[in-house]
Amino acid sequence: QVQLVESGGGLVQAGRSLRLSCAGSRMTFSRYTMGWYRQAPGKQRELVATITSGGSTNYADSVKGRFTISRDNGKNTVYLQMNSLKSDDTAVYYCNAKSPLGTDFWGKGTLVTVSA
Repeated sequence: QVQLVESGGGLVQAGRSLRLSCAGSRMTFSRYTMGWYRQAPGKQRELVATITSGGSTNYADSVKGRFTISRDNGKNTVYLQMNSLKSDDTAVYYCNAKSPLGTDFWGKGTLVTVSA
C-alpha cells in the first residue's frame, strides 16, 4: 500500500515562508501525479497544486505566484514552497498521489497555521 508522510508544517507569521515535504514509499514514485490539497476549519478540502510525472504543474488561483510545487524523484519526495503566507492559508495540508490508473492515495496531513 502506498504510504505518504508529510512534514514541515507549523506556526508562521503572515508574510513569511514555509516548505512542506511529502515522502512517498511503496510506490513507483516517478509514475505518479503528486499534489497538495488543504482543508481549512469548516471548509471542504481544496486543491492547492499538482505536478505530473512529466513535471507539468497546476495551481489554485489563490496561491499562484506565491506557492511552488516541485518533486525529486530520486528522493521520492514532493515539496510545496509557500511564500508570502496569509492567514487564509491556515489549514491542514494533505499530500496526494494519483496512480497512472487514477487511484488516489492520501497522507495524514500537516497543520499550517499563519498568524496575523
